[in-house]
Amino acid sequence: MTNAELAILGLVVEQPRHGYEIDQVIQDRGMRNWTEIGFSSIYYLLKKLQAEGLVHARVDARQAKGPNRNVYRATRKGRYAWKRETRRALATPQRQYPDIFLGLAGMPGLEPDQVAAALTEHLNGLEERLDEVARARRRSGPDLPYHVEAMFTYSEAIIEAEKVWVGGFVETLSTRKEPV
Repeated sequence: MTNAELAILGLVVEQPRHGYEIDQVIQDRGMRNWTEIGFSSIYYLLKKLQAEGLVHARVDARQAKGPNRNVYRATRKGRYAWKRETRRALATPQRQYPDIFLGLAGMPGLEPDQVAAALTEHLNGLEERLDEVARARRRSGPDLPYHVEAMFTYSEAIIEAEKVWVGGFVETLSTRKEPV
């Protein structure tokens, strides 16, 4: 199961939802900071989960206005798959392939001022991501469930750790006597 499928399934296991509501929760919880789910892929993933028998859809005709919407509910098989995959996700450290590794590998081909400028841009990008996470956390309200709070604090810790490393590396480069 992909991370996006597990995230969507988890939101449906949490409570029955329609696609637009899933997008709102993803947005409110800042989930796009840690998983790749675009609005256009939500319905594709729901249909895929439905084809696998992990969710089923019912038309919600109780809405006062607007088109009828399919409300997705997890099946017994879906709840079992979600539990299994959630345990796996918690237990398995994942290899990460951030672009900075490619940049570090290619660094000798750049001028020192280009490296410094790129790393400064990287630090600025990390600050922006930290701000995005903080805004999403505030939008989510003061009484977050512990698992949502944990997602925010984990994201913040990872971004802060990367800021420390990149800042230290920039400092190290500025004191080197030999070329990059």
